[in-house]
Amino acid sequence: MAIQLSKEAKKEALASIIRFFAEHRDEEIGLIAAGALLEFILSDIAPSVYNQAIAEALERLRGQLAELGIDLHEEEFPNRLIQPE
Repeated sequence: MAIQLSKEAKKEALASIIRFFAEHRDEEIGLIAAGALLEFILSDIAPSVYNQAIAEALERLRGQLAELGIDLHEEEFPNRLIQPE
C-alpha cells in the first residue's frame, strides 16, 4: 500500500522539506528536488513508520481490551436441573 498525502498535506510537506534544507543545511532546494525527496520518503521510509504506528496502536488496543475484563462467554442453559446422559 503506497502512502498517499492529500494535496494540502503534500504542499505542507514540500514546504517543510524546503525549510529544513534552508535552516539546517544552508542549502536551497527546489520544488522538483523536494518533490523527489518526498516521493522517496513516502515510498521507502513511510511504510516502516506506518507499520510501527499500526503495531503500537494494536498493542494499545489489546491492552485496553484486556483491562476491560469483559467475559463475553455466556453460560448455556443456566437453569438446567438434570444432566442428560
